[in-house]
Amino acid sequence: MPAPRRRYLLWVFLVIIALAAGAFGLGCSLSAPRYQGPPSDHFDGKEFKNAGGVHAQEGLGPVLRWYLHREKGDFTDQPNLPYGPKPPARVGRGKLRVTFVNHGTFLLQFDSLNILTDPIWSERTSPYEWIGPKRLRPPGLRFEDLPKIDAVVISHNHYDHLDVPTLRRLAARDQPRIFAGLGVSELLKKENIPNATDLDWNQAVRLSPLVQLTCTPAQHFSGRGLGDRNATLWVSYLFQTTRGGLYYAGDTGYGPHFKSIGQQFKSIRLAILPIGAYRPRWFMQPIHMDPAEAVQASLDLGAARSIATHFGTFQLADDGLTEPVTDLHKALREKQLPDSVFMALKEGVGWQAR
Repeated sequence: MPAPRRRYLLWVFLVIIALAAGAFGLGCSLSAPRYQGPPSDHFDGKEFKNAGGVHAQEGLGPVLRWYLHREKGDFTDQPNLPYGPKPPARVGRGKLRVTFVNHGTFLLQFDSLNILTDPIWSERTSPYEWIGPKRLRPPGLRFEDLPKIDAVVISHNHYDHLDVPTLRRLAARDQPRIFAGLGVSELLKKENIPNATDLDWNQAVRLSPLVQLTCTPAQHFSGRGLGDRNATLWVSYLFQTTRGGLYYAGDTGYGPHFKSIGQQFKSIRLAILPIGAYRPRWFMQPIHMDPAEAVQASLDLGAARSIATHFGTFQLADDGLTEPVTDLHKALREKQLPDSVFMALKEGVGWQAR
C-alpha cells in the first residue's frame, strides 16, 4: 500500500480512537447536548433533517472509501502571511464594511454594529490539539485587533464553525450576544459561554432599532462526536439593514432554499456564500456547494453582489488551495458574469460597499 494511503488510514483510525475515547469517558465528552422540543417539518422529535430528504453520507464505509482513494489538490502551508490592518471601531448608519478573516469567519460592520460569523482563531478544527485538520494559513486579523463585538452568529456546531476556545475569548472580552440553531445554546452553557440564544428557521430577533436578524434554512448536518448526529439545527442568516439585506449562508449544499430566501427577502445587497470543500462530489455534494453551484445560489437569491467563504484555511476536502477561486472565476465566465459580482477577498482585506 502506498505511503500516502497508509497515512490517510492512520489518520482515520486515530480520529475514530479519539472520538471513542471521548464517548467512553477516556477524554473530554465530545457529543453535544441534544435539542428537545416539539416536532416540526424539519425535526422529527429526535433529529433535524433537510428539505427533500437530502442528507450527508453516513457511516464509516463512505469515509474509508474517500480516504482510500483521495486525490488531494496542492495546499501549501503558508504560516507567515501578514495580518491585515486594524478595522475601524464602527461604521455608521447605511454603511457596510466586510472583512474576510478566514474560513467562515467574517467581521461584518454596518449600522453601528460589529458582528462575527462562525469565529475561529484556533490552530485545528478538532476537539483535540494533537489531531485534526490543521490551519494552513493564519487568520487575516489579530484577535487583539478586533473591535468590540456586539453579536456572533453560528451556523452549526461542527468544530470548524463552532470553536469553543475562540468563543470563550470573545465572551471574556466583549460579552457579545450569540445566536445559533436550535439546541446549540446548551453546549455553550455547558462550556460556560453566556448570552446564547437558539433560533429556528424563519425566526427573527432585533439586534438594534435599525437591524433585524432572521434565521434562515440551510442544507447540511450537525454533530461533534458519537451519538449526536443531527441533534441540533444548522442554519443561515439574513440581516435586514438600513440599506437592504445581508445574507450569510454558513455551510450548505445547493438546494431550493436559496430561491425561497430570495423570494422572501427581495433586496439582498450582499450574499456570503461557501465555495470550498467540494471534492469529491459523490461525497460532498449534499452538504457543500461547488463554485458553480455557489454562483447559481447567488442568482437564486437575487443578490446584487456576493463574497466567497469557506476556502483557503483548512484542507477539509480534496480541493487544493487555489481551486475554489479558479473554479469560481470559470463559473462566472460560463454565466457571462464579471468577477466583480462574486468576489473572493484575501484574508484581512476589508471591503466597503459604496
